[in-house]
Amino acid sequence: MPRGRAPGYDDQRELILARAAKLFALRGYSATSMNELAQACGVSKATLYHYYRDKYTMLVSITEGHVQRLQALVDEVEAGQHPPEQRLRELVRRIVEEYADAQHAHRVLTEDVKFLDGADRERVLGVEREVVDGFARAVLALRPDLKKSRLAKPLTMLLFGMINWMFTWMKPDGALAHADIAPIVADLFLGGLPAVKLPRKTAAAAA
Repeated sequence: MPRGRAPGYDDQRELILARAAKLFALRGYSATSMNELAQACGVSKATLYHYYRDKYTMLVSITEGHVQRLQALVDEVEAGQHPPEQRLRELVRRIVEEYADAQHAHRVLTEDVKFLDGADRERVLGVEREVVDGFARAVLALRPDLKKSRLAKPLTMLLFGMINWMFTWMKPDGALAHADIAPIVADLFLGGLPAVKLPRKTAAAAA
């Protein structure tokens, strides 16, 4: 009869992942050794191997887990059937607040996804694209006229440009918390979105 997992097994795995994400974020994936990971996790190297085969397995779990959580947030907001502006504001709020508790995982996704093998990288980036598509649908709900010009995705990427790099300048003990900055990001984007003009060719074709 196979031996079951000990109580707390999953909690220990999550703790190891959280500390690995912090170490990868601070040192870089390629510069981090299993010995350093074991030390950071407060366990022996043998114990670390009990939970994860190698540091690559940790990298996959960190990046994939992060984008899956983001995708789940997008799905939840879309299921709420909010009016268009509230939908986009809610997406921004939920994602920004998720980043507040996942800054290390987000930095790993941003900077270390290049170390994933082809199939793993494509799977992670595929989920990331679905997250972007969810935001693009929210942008189109506000500006349906953007569909023919295919501007929804570029505008969404500009929005993510504000959101994705917060970890480079926001401090955990700073004057503003992520909950404070989320509506400011939404205000900046929504305040400028009505002023976006279609490229001349697209506008002429639409006319």
